[in-house]
Amino acid sequence: MNEAAHAPKEAPEPRRAAGRTPLYLKVAEDLRGAITAGEYGSGARLPAEDELARRYAVSRGTVRQALAALRTDGLVTSRRGTRRVVLGGPGEENAATELRSFTRWARSLGQEPGGRTVTVGPGTADAEEAEQLRIATGAPVYRVLRLRTLSGAPVMVERTTYPQAVGALVAAMPLDTASYSEQLALHGVLFTDAHHTIDIAPADAEDARLLGCRAGEALLRERRRSTDPAGTPVEWSQDRYLPGTVAFTAHSTATSALGRRLRP
Repeated sequence: MNEAAHAPKEAPEPRRAAGRTPLYLKVAEDLRGAITAGEYGSGARLPAEDELARRYAVSRGTVRQALAALRTDGLVTSRRGTRRVVLGGPGEENAATELRSFTRWARSLGQEPGGRTVTVGPGTADAEEAEQLRIATGAPVYRVLRLRTLSGAPVMVERTTYPQAVGALVAAMPLDTASYSEQLALHGVLFTDAHHTIDIAPADAEDARLLGCRAGEALLRERRRSTDPAGTPVEWSQDRYLPGTVAFTAHSTATSALGRRLRP
């Protein structure tokens, strides 16, 4: 008999009753606690998926979601089909993890992250959005324009395009939601990897109005495509930072890292 057939069956995470913590998040939290406590040191291998499924009395699919959440936190490697290797405890998180999440990065600095949704709505993908999200040109998407703040001060304008299914979830969130990624994780949408391109772009009239800068002023631009554990794009974003507010740093190791920091 296939071992998976004996695994307990649970409803898909997005359909769980409101207010209940999804099973995969409970498993991830327990494993995160074990890593934090030093039960699995840096470089150690976690138990195999089937062993974890038996330990927590859940399906292997739930275990994979939990491991993907730990990968999002920069705690373990992400290769499916092999035992995950622990990369380090919370104090050793990969800088790229914080780069994927503005909210996580801000909190790591002791700053209060903020977000105000300016506009959100459906549209159709243009050529660039279609290429980045791997969908057809003209396919339904949702576009979001947000102003991001650190302890109340505006620092960044965020323009994000989501595939229709993900965007519909975002559109239903309160306009002052601080972290879309945290809320999307409750629906089983995980941001595990991202490709970043950083350059300079002139502020347009909208940037100037939201950030309080001059139109045409040089802004630091980060273009980002995030993917889920299966490698499917879940967002395409173009973020523009006020000059002098943040700096991006790169550190070369066996697993290269890219991070951002506040400018003094």
